Amino acid sequence: MSEPADGKSAKKPRALRKARFATDADLEIKGAYGPADIADLDVPRDLGQPGQYPYTRGVQDTMYRGQFWTMRQYAGFGTAAESNRRYKYLLAQGGKGLSVAFDLPTQMGKDSDHPTAAGEVGRVGVAIDSLEDMRVLFDGIPLGEVSTSMTINATAATLLALYVAVGDEQGVLRRELRGTIQNDVLKEYIARGTYIYPPRPSMRLITDTFTYCAREVPQWNTVSISGYHIREAGADAVQEVAFTLADGMAYVEAAIAAGLAVDEFAPRLSFFFNGHNNFLEEIAKFRAARRMWARIMRDQFGAQNPKSWQLRFHTQTAGVTLQAQQPLVNIARVTIQALAAVLGGTQSLHTNSFD
Repeated sequence: MSEPADGKSAKKPRALRKARFATDADLEIKGAYGPADIADLDVPRDLGQPGQYPYTRGVQDTMYRGQFWTMRQYAGFGTAAESNRRYKYLLAQGGKGLSVAFDLPTQMGKDSDHPTAAGEVGRVGVAIDSLEDMRVLFDGIPLGEVSTSMTINATAATLLALYVAVGDEQGVLRRELRGTIQNDVLKEYIARGTYIYPPRPSMRLITDTFTYCAREVPQWNTVSISGYHIREAGADAVQEVAFTLADGMAYVEAAIAAGLAVDEFAPRLSFFFNGHNNFLEEIAKFRAARRMWARIMRDQFGAQNPKSWQLRFHTQTAGVTLQAQQPLVNIARVTIQALAAVLGGTQSLHTNSFD
């Protein structure tokens, strides 16, 4: 700054003046905030508390201060031995769970030597043809200590049976096995196409899996009701939630029709959503989906167990938003999408990798 004509010191601009900022010592930090804290703002007054119906603000009362989200890297390629080495590396780097990708022949129930499997074996996931392959895939990995997500639908019951068999051989009690099978065939008809059987027998396989796991593998999430692929196929945020919750209702109706009590299987239902670039819209999407599901389960299906009302979900950042020509920009996109998922209250998060 130039010296003023009268020789006096120039007054510093406001931005350069020394300021005193509030610190934690100046502020009362509460465990959670509610309507009384925003009484002077024009916002809805019925958001409720975290961990309480209708779970708009999350399924846990302490959220991430009490239970951190699980971070997974989706992995699987080539042979079971190659994928096993990758899983051990990921766990050694601090991974808390596994997320298994299967190749398309495995997803369609075809052995690797089937004529129509040519050119696809081990390409977009690992090839699993037998119990021996599953043994190799999890060799040296204690299934009682990790949770395993398996992205498998039409052959979900088969792959779960192989996983349970490997757990049995390791001496792990079935009630100690933790993980998820996607097992969501309805979205395959809608958006993805890896279905094998017609809808009715496919739904029978799913409800039979509900029954088996409720009695034998109680910590297993028996279906991951997926809006992710529906969003990737062109749906907007509203349509993603609408189709996903509609599919969820169809599974609940089918299970009840098969003779299951709603509270026998509903606590193990989980969901899978997409994380997109519209930051505030995505956060609101997750909160609205939780609120709607809680009301559907309590009021429409008469569930009594609060765990049956809770929409627990995994989020994956949006592949369709990423551009091969912009790998560095993709990092920023994934960051925004992941933050929206966290602020929206996700229980599990998959971030698409730099490539």
